Amino acid sequence: MGSFDEATAVRRVDDGRYSVELDADYGFDQALNGGYLMAVLARAALDASGRPHPISTAANFLRVARPGPAEVRVESRKSGRTIDVARVSLVQDGTPLVDALITAGTLDGEAEPVFSADPGELPPLADCVTSDGPPGSGFAAQVDMRYDRATMGWLDGQPSGRPEMRSYFRLRQAYDPDAILLALAVDSLPPVVLNTGAHGWSPTVELTWHMRAVPAPGWLALHGSGRLVSDGWFDEEVEVWDSAGRLVAQSRQIARAGRNRG
Repeated sequence: MGSFDEATAVRRVDDGRYSVELDADYGFDQALNGGYLMAVLARAALDASGRPHPISTAANFLRVARPGPAEVRVESRKSGRTIDVARVSLVQDGTPLVDALITAGTLDGEAEPVFSADPGELPPLADCVTSDGPPGSGFAAQVDMRYDRATMGWLDGQPSGRPEMRSYFRLRQAYDPDAILLALAVDSLPPVVLNTGAHGWSPTVELTWHMRAVPAPGWLALHGSGRLVSDGWFDEEVEVWDSAGRLVAQSRQIARAGRNRG
């Protein structure tokens, strides 16, 4: 098992072009996690801009990405005093898989908020549960997730009826949270729609996430919720809070809902 840095590494091959080896360890049944793909795109966008933080990412997932070689293409749309904006595309075998608009900038790690919402409540870490047995391979082997029991009834066929999911999050390998890990974190929870009785694959169609602050070392807390499940679609919002109680990332996605159990 390689490091997260290695799994998301990009290599510049030309102006605005990067090669990448997509890592099967960040997938489910050969379909790679969307947050992992956004982390790869962020690496390329930040290298091209020379800035450290992906302030905003709006990604459209066009096709399933598979492990193996791929290319990231970065096309500058704006280079200003405080931000750079680029269209960033993941291409595999000549086919576009993900198109994103990424705004890069610099956040002050010492900034104090003028106003902040309160972090949502999670039970103490010791009272949370994992959804799997000992990790084998794939995504579950890379991430350490400790879930709020109240949001895991769907595992026992007793979904709560509310589209919500809450968990602590970190990588299994030692890795302090940074801008790239936040891209993975916002898409790491099981789909909130599972708690409404849906099952099966729930592919993301579009996901927008914002980096709000530089995260402190330690566990991240993920709070996922949805507002509407209807006509085969659902939305999912995720807030990411760091160990210092700061809101460090937010996301919203629209996705297809899995089938409801009959």
